[in-house]
Amino acid sequence: MSRLLTEHEIRVLKDHGCSAEDWTAINVGEDFSPEYIYYVDFYGEVNLGSFTKTIEISRGFYKHSGIRNATLRNCTIGDDCLIENIGSYINNYIIGDDCIISNVSTIETTEGATYGEGNIISVLNEVGEGNVMLFHGLTSQVAALMVKYEKDIEFTQAIRNMVIGEIDNKVRDCGFLGDNVKIVNTTEITNSIITDNCVVRGATRIADSTIQSTPDASVFIGSGVICENSIVFDGSSIIDNSRVENCFVGEACKITSGFSAESSLFFANSYMANGEACAAFCGPFSASHHKSSLLIGCEFSFYNAGSATNFSNHAYKMGPMHFGKFERGVKTASGSYILMPAYIGQFSVCFGKIMFHPDTRKLPFSYLMAYGDEMILVPGRTLTTVGLYRDIRKWPRRDKRPRLSIVNFDWLSPFSAGRIMTAKRTLEDLRRVSGDNVQSYNYHDYVIKASSLRKGIKYYDIALRIYMGAVMKRHRLEYPKSEIGKGKWSDLSGLLIPETEEQRIVESIKNGTITSTHQIREELRTAHNNYAEYRWAWSYRLLCEYYEVDEITEEIAAKIHKDYITARRAWIAEIRKDAEREFELGDVDETTYQNFINDLNKEVEFENLKYDM
Repeated sequence: MSRLLTEHEIRVLKDHGCSAEDWTAINVGEDFSPEYIYYVDFYGEVNLGSFTKTIEISRGFYKHSGIRNATLRNCTIGDDCLIENIGSYINNYIIGDDCIISNVSTIETTEGATYGEGNIISVLNEVGEGNVMLFHGLTSQVAALMVKYEKDIEFTQAIRNMVIGEIDNKVRDCGFLGDNVKIVNTTEITNSIITDNCVVRGATRIADSTIQSTPDASVFIGSGVICENSIVFDGSSIIDNSRVENCFVGEACKITSGFSAESSLFFANSYMANGEACAAFCGPFSASHHKSSLLIGCEFSFYNAGSATNFSNHAYKMGPMHFGKFERGVKTASGSYILMPAYIGQFSVCFGKIMFHPDTRKLPFSYLMAYGDEMILVPGRTLTTVGLYRDIRKWPRRDKRPRLSIVNFDWLSPFSAGRIMTAKRTLEDLRRVSGDNVQSYNYHDYVIKASSLRKGIKYYDIALRIYMGAVMKRHRLEYPKSEIGKGKWSDLSGLLIPETEEQRIVESIKNGTITSTHQIREELRTAHNNYAEYRWAWSYRLLCEYYEVDEITEEIAAKIHKDYITARRAWIAEIRKDAEREFELGDVDETTYQNFINDLNKEVEFENLKYDM
């Protein structure tokens, strides 16, 4: 319920140094009192709540709610807000309950504001046409579909029409600040929506943006930040003079230490500091924390960028000062791949930055090293490193999402195991064609030493046996009920999904069976929820093929489990050797080394647990 000001209330407001363009254009709540309103100029239509509470603005420091030293035009102010020292004005804004707005120059909505939604940016190709439309419901999987199928005009038009329709249905004539929002010492907020529990402290400018927060996952925008034409999601923070323009910042991301980002996407637990990103697709758990790093025109997930050059990185270490590397993919705009530290295809390491033959993707988890004009490929080497072992366990512990986005942490899956199987066959074919009595093998433009090839086959076989044994422990011994999953798989930026399901979703978007972005997300979520069933369908076929049988009997299952234990112990033994080498080189202290070895010693405890990998 609201009412007009009484004559008495108008007199009190005038006595408090207030003025109004039209006192009859001011509406107030039933419990309104002018007692805590001083030096406020009112223009246009203004709606005021009540001001009865005392607010803790800092620990142990309380002020009474009210409005002091401000100019308001066409505004609605909720109950028990504290608004003070507004340098210019607040214009065309709805402000929720229990907000603190202090020492702010301007908060304004202008005509035609979109709040960052519907903004089309160019990802993976900084000079190309836009391919990702930003909107409130964007997820890493939806964005991945937009990028992957950008050349499909019918698909692109269908999904953009969905987004535009949903934006039009909720268009706002004025900006909005939710309940319990705190904005202090900030210069400008223009054409932006900032939802419940967000904190903006010391920012330079937030313009044409949506800052989405929840009570359990608030967003923090810190000092010196410029955020323009962007959407920032639950649990994220942008601080320390960082700049974000034409970007989507997803759940639980952190952008700090002057990082500069333009036309880029950041999803689920990404961490960016010091460097810069342009046209980058940073999927779940992408990280960059060096001043000289540049993420440009590439797609990442489970990735740590290092120092010195674009996409450079340091070697794996046990010590706490280093990040490991656990990549799902790094792809350029053209669809070709770049040799980058910790990447050849998937889960790999190399040094430098060069273009390489696409077939190198058939050898995942590999090192690539250059000696003059010679490129040495060491297949499967990273499977047995300290870094991979640490990363497998590190990422789940770092997960701070409110659990809305999809992330599958399986390092061995139909997606990766399929590539491992292909890699093993590729190496076996090289050995079969060239024989065993050679010092090295040529694979396209790369040289594989004979000893490296033999070890590569061994490492790939260890990984396959670990995968197969772990999957067997997760399923009842029965023939798969589903046909879905038997073919190739995709990694859709955190979602491991059969390609047939991905294609079905794409076609459903094109033919109108799926009519909303909510339905897209639900279909993707369903695929994620059915992951175990689909994985079993793929794995059963692999098991039969590997063990050359038509069905998995109890006897075969026992052999698979025995092979799993043998492979897992061999894997741990190789990782132990890698740790010992690192310790002998003096790269880690004895305490760190012993703690790591103690963790390895406990691995035997997991061999018979039902759900370990």
